[in-house]
Amino acid sequence: MALLAEYTVTAEPDRCLVEVYDADAYLQDSAALEASREQVVAGNGYHLYLHSLQPVIGVDVIIRIWDEPQTPPAHCEGSTSVTIESATACLVVNQLTFGPAGTMDLPRPGVYEGTAWWTGRHATRDYYDRTLAELAEHPDPDALEDVWRNNPTSESYVLDLHYAREATPDDEDDVL
Repeated sequence: MALLAEYTVTAEPDRCLVEVYDADAYLQDSAALEASREQVVAGNGYHLYLHSLQPVIGVDVIIRIWDEPQTPPAHCEGSTSVTIESATACLVVNQLTFGPAGTMDLPRPGVYEGTAWWTGRHATRDYYDRTLAELAEHPDPDALEDVWRNNPTSESYVLDLHYAREATPDDEDDVL
């Protein structure tokens, strides 16, 4: 089991969402977005939605490319199978309001399959809720940014992917 590439970025889960998609295939999908509320991570093959339980504390998005399928670790809070096609070999990690948090170059274009798993969702939501309650009792707007940055438990979403096959040919490029 060799790790071929790894990328980590912190993204703000605006409206409780972070997106991952191919740089040339930004196709929103309301059904996949709704599915992420139940499944935590859901997609349509070109676009993944990662659903946090809070809207402002930065979450870590870790994308790892392996030479073969990986099993989620025992300490994860949950996991699901994912597929993402990348014709450009470039994945974008996007924040809904703020735009891209970063991009990752894949080893080659194609379809990547694997597992999405996560940790820290509930602990981060609990910290968010406690902080809002404390700020309601003792308002201090100047401290808010520091409070969000000092979350004691990291919320992380890991995509452990492996190359599965070539990308589906684009019908628009077919010449008769």
